[in-house]
Amino acid sequence: MIAKLFKNKIPVKKKKPSVPEGKRIYAIGDVHGCKSLLEDLLRQIEEDNVNRGPAETDIIFLGDLIDRGPESAGVLDFAIALKKANANVHFLMGNHEEIFLDAVTTRKPKIMRFFLRIGGTETLLSYDILKSDFINMDIDELCDYIPQLVPQDHIDFVESFEDHITIGDYMFVHAGVKPGVPLDEQKPKHLRWIREDFIDHKGSHGKIIIFGHTIFEEVREKNTHIGIDTGAYKNGVLTAIGLEGDERWYLQSQIGT
Repeated sequence: MIAKLFKNKIPVKKKKPSVPEGKRIYAIGDVHGCKSLLEDLLRQIEEDNVNRGPAETDIIFLGDLIDRGPESAGVLDFAIALKKANANVHFLMGNHEEIFLDAVTTRKPKIMRFFLRIGGTETLLSYDILKSDFINMDIDELCDYIPQLVPQDHIDFVESFEDHITIGDYMFVHAGVKPGVPLDEQKPKHLRWIREDFIDHKGSHGKIIIFGHTIFEEVREKNTHIGIDTGAYKNGVLTAIGLEGDERWYLQSQIGT
């Protein structure tokens, strides 16, 4: 009799992750200096947002606006203008922004060398400097030249970036979170730099983590996390995720389309 009761028990339907009613969220993966892809993706977001009807819409950039790609300075100019025009645009601090700030504010040769090695060369060349002049500078000369090259408003803007944003059942970060650590106790170094320990973890984090940082050929959608860095500078694909209620959808800008 007892076994029969359990057998006929109706399973409880699991609630889907959602954002609060009336809100619509777009989160954008790592831009890495690919300004034309960003402009196209934002056009798609604007069109998609209009077609879906009225809502309180937020756009979240998951970090790494700069480095590796050809137009980092242009991306920062574009992002600054976007933020001035719309208070509901938010920017997260990526590991590349962290090193950029360290390099251009401390102007220490050791940090500058590391910055150049991870894509900072392309970033500095996107400012007003001839490639021949850049090549002919030694590291000390380059450090001294930074105040003339990188405008203060770019530094101030990047310094304003956030480490994480939580909306409804989702948490937005650059790289991921450290498993086993409460979300409100996460350290910036993990939010900006973590990789395998987070990606390979099977357990719940308490929220669905939406992140960039690690390149996937296609969007990586799991029960615990969603990775949307599809390699703008490497693969020519920039991705955004859209969220409303318990719905999810994706928009992509691709080179040549």
